[in-house]
Amino acid sequence: MKGKAMSIAFTDPYIRNLKIKGRYTDSATQGLNIQVKANGAKYWTFRYLYQGKRHDLGLGTYPAITLKDARARATAARNEINQGSRPTAKWKPTAPVNQPAEPENRPTFSIFAKGCIESKKAEWRNAKHGAQWLATIKDYADPVIGEKHLDQIDTEDILKILNPIWHTKTVTASRLRGRIEWVLAAATTRKLRTGLNPATWRGHLETILPKPNKIKEEEHHKALPYQDIPEFIGKLKEMDGVAALALEFVILNANRTGEVIGGLRSEVNTNGLWVIPKDRMKAHREHRVPLGKRSLELLQIAKSLDPSSDYLFSYNGRALSSMAMSMLLRRMGYNITVHGFRSCFRDWVAEETIHSPEVAEKALAHAIANKVESAYRRGDLIEHRKRLMGDWEDYCQTGSWGNVVALERKAA
Repeated sequence: MKGKAMSIAFTDPYIRNLKIKGRYTDSATQGLNIQVKANGAKYWTFRYLYQGKRHDLGLGTYPAITLKDARARATAARNEINQGSRPTAKWKPTAPVNQPAEPENRPTFSIFAKGCIESKKAEWRNAKHGAQWLATIKDYADPVIGEKHLDQIDTEDILKILNPIWHTKTVTASRLRGRIEWVLAAATTRKLRTGLNPATWRGHLETILPKPNKIKEEEHHKALPYQDIPEFIGKLKEMDGVAALALEFVILNANRTGEVIGGLRSEVNTNGLWVIPKDRMKAHREHRVPLGKRSLELLQIAKSLDPSSDYLFSYNGRALSSMAMSMLLRRMGYNITVHGFRSCFRDWVAEETIHSPEVAEKALAHAIANKVESAYRRGDLIEHRKRLMGDWEDYCQTGSWGNVVALERKAA
């Protein structure tokens, strides 16, 4: 009946398995109740009459307060009433019946975020998206709010996360903000927090932080001058470890980091053609990469170091982390980015060779914004790219390449 609690002699398994919202009364202990909220939180109360009025005394939250403890507290409160006194809590009370549960029975941001990401996996084209979400939250958000309860997170917390990377890792910071906003929005939907979402951009953080697209890109892809590439490759060959092999491979093929660290040996055919599936490409189109002699040699070395792995470059069967090559650059004393080597390649093509810019764009797997132009460029210019990448590999290894004579003729 509405307004009445369900009465039963409580047991530990019974309390543990309670799921349905409502108030339950212990028939074995006069006045003892447990309240179950919509979010699953549970807390104990002692209901009693004093001077003709009904009162509820908070006894603590479950499971922090066990059934045995709750019964002892209820009995102590009943003894006070029997002695003519109104019972008072000699412990930290729980929230009133109509208020949210105490924070200790609510998930932390870190735990809740992991659950949210897991529930969204089916929507993503590639499992790496979930890994990227988890990685950015773990690296940047968790140190600040990971152990906080969802209703304790405010704008100052969000700024503590974003300010250190907003100008130096703008793309990462902007994506991270959106991910935090989404997690907190899910918490609001689940009634785990109320009020303004502190990670909201429009009308909120936009009044504090500069727009991401207005921050200079030069911070994003710091690169070596292409003239220094042969010397750098020489130093790289002196470095030990799989990350050094992978970085040289990235440079020789002008790849993105994610394309290489997710690369599988099964994607390389016997003709030395590496076919990257569209779900690992930024433009979501299959990309064919003609591998040169040195690139194939790097793959053989990597395979000899980890023979049973499925990945092109791995350690104990696991793919390299997204930071492995960046950390290698730091150890070598270079303040540049892995992505910057793509800029080196593009500059070298434009300033030193007679190769077509269109071929270079195909090698970089850049999407063509103009749909009409894109429709006319259906081919991937693979034969032209073989020659281009062969010249680039020669330049990286020796500082010279096959088209030097042609370039000099062009200049003349």
